[in-house]
Amino acid sequence: MKQKKKIQQQGIHQLYAKDPIAADQLLWGRIGKSNRRGFIKKSALAAMSVALGGKMVFADNFPMGMIPAGLAHASEAFSLPGKSSNLVILNDKPINAETPPEYLDDALTPNNLFFVRNNGLPPRNINLENWTLSIEGESARQKKTYTLAELKSKFKHYTYQLTLECGGNGRKEFNPPAKGNQWSTGAIGCAEWTGVRLKDVLEDIGIKSNAVYVAYYGKDTHISGDPKKVVISRGVPIAKAFEEESLIAWAMNGEDIPMLNGYPLRLVFGGFPASCSGKWLSKIVIRNKVHDGPKMTGQSYRVPCKSVAPGTKVEDEDMCIIEGMPTKSLITYPKSGAMIQLNQKLPIRGKAWTSTEQVKSVAYSIDFGVTWQACQLEKPVNRYAWQPFSAKIEFPQEGYYEVWAKATDISGNSQPMLLPGWNPRGYLNNACHRIAVKVQIK
Repeated sequence: MKQKKKIQQQGIHQLYAKDPIAADQLLWGRIGKSNRRGFIKKSALAAMSVALGGKMVFADNFPMGMIPAGLAHASEAFSLPGKSSNLVILNDKPINAETPPEYLDDALTPNNLFFVRNNGLPPRNINLENWTLSIEGESARQKKTYTLAELKSKFKHYTYQLTLECGGNGRKEFNPPAKGNQWSTGAIGCAEWTGVRLKDVLEDIGIKSNAVYVAYYGKDTHISGDPKKVVISRGVPIAKAFEEESLIAWAMNGEDIPMLNGYPLRLVFGGFPASCSGKWLSKIVIRNKVHDGPKMTGQSYRVPCKSVAPGTKVEDEDMCIIEGMPTKSLITYPKSGAMIQLNQKLPIRGKAWTSTEQVKSVAYSIDFGVTWQACQLEKPVNRYAWQPFSAKIEFPQEGYYEVWAKATDISGNSQPMLLPGWNPRGYLNNACHRIAVKVQIK
């Protein structure tokens, strides 16, 4: 009895974070096997059924050490200027907030629902007439400064649907836990961005043959309040900067970019970690080496160059910069915990995205990945736009189910069923998304 009280006070997430296999055994009485699945005693299955509100169908297939989706999803509402109260706050200084999956069901993510990932404090008292963008660097043939009006009048405008995802999206699932914002699944969004191509501006300046990287500086303020400290200054290889879809943007879904997302000017690089898409853009530097600004060195936005065991300490020199984001998908309808009558079909919808040319297929499973069924998948509007998918699911009997989604790109890269390789900062989690569904008899 004392043990049960301790579990309730501790919470299921804390319990699994300490030792997921031990948590399985403590809560359900599961016995681990080498294939990571476990035999479930009748008494344990009964306990799980009570907790989930229905019998877990295909329970023997459920992986060891994983919290059922029906118990894993929780959110708290909050309010930020220009943002929906449906976003979930992670911290407020700097402001970081994610979008629950069910609010990502729109074809494009509305501005007020787009996630917020900030490293510093947004600038105050913005004057559009005085806002300028300077271009310089060792590999620039000249230094030049543009006003916003000059950018808009001198260069052709382009509009692309581009998906931005934080490199740490899904970090909270890693064990041992990784430091940083404990993102669930909602540090992702796809908007229609309007601006000028970065390559057109770079060509106007002139690029030397030794150019290697293009990086940014913004007008955000360090959380310490020290105006001399640079908050974040990241960059991309020169080839990425010259892609057709790489933009200097001032509009998002046909409106001004929200303040918390970089108003009045930002970079947008689809397919790379969103931290590369600098906000409150004021300066671009063309480097003759890999950029070495804040959040570019050490272990920031880097993963081990070679796979390591969970919990391994990795030296800085053995960490490699993240470039392309992994192929991924998200079920946006229905919300986890959906209930349906037996013999009714459950419609599901979602989004899939990749840093390659496009996602080739999306499949769903209701038996914890033993079998998969194809979803209908739409083609991307342009490269780096997410792709809607849908399906109608029949369930064989009443009980508790989980619907898992798995995307595969045209190069054959597919989402892992469980967590991908562990890394010290908890980056690049593209494990299959899953929702809980209860099937009942009338």
